[in-house]
Parts: sequence; structure tokens; C-alpha cells
Amino acid sequence: KGTASFGKRRNKTHTLCIRCGRRSFHLQKSRCASCGFPAARLRKYNWSEKAKRRRTTGTGRMRYLQSVCVRFKYSFREGTMAAPRKKNRASA
Repeated sequence: KGTASFGKRRNKTHTLCIRCGRRSFHLQKSRCASCGFPAARLRKYNWSEKAKRRRTTGTGRMRYLQSVCVRFKYSFREGTMAAPRKKNRASA
């Protein structure tokens, strides 16, 4: 219960998870406390809104989805040429 008990704690229960990279993989259970590995689906619960926010869409690079957002703005136009700009006559 006290100081003497804490001295006996010398072996790690959790190690690094190969899926999420956090030190949450329980060695005896063979289960990650953070992402739920080796389960196929990622561990997430509605009672932890903040944890969901940390790993949701938009927290990473969004290599593909970023370009989709830009293309959506212009209704996914493709194969069109930009109209030629007129020379500025005010500078002459």
C-alpha cells in the first residue's frame, strides 16, 4: 500500500504499440489500451470526445482529401483553360 510496495514495481506492463506508436500495448493482454490493436477497428468511444478530436480527419496531412476540398469549391471542373488576362493599360 505504501512506500515499501512501490519499491517492488520494476517490470513494465505496457510497451510501444506498432499501430499507434504509443506506450499503451499491454504485454500480458496483448492489447493496446489506446487504439485497441490487434482489433481490426480503431478503439474510440463517445465518452472521450477529446481523444476522438486528437486523431480524427484533419489532424494529419490529408494528402488526398485536401485536394478534394479545393476541387469542390469549383464544382470539380476539369479540362478547362484559364481565360487570357488582358495587358494592364494604366501603366503605359
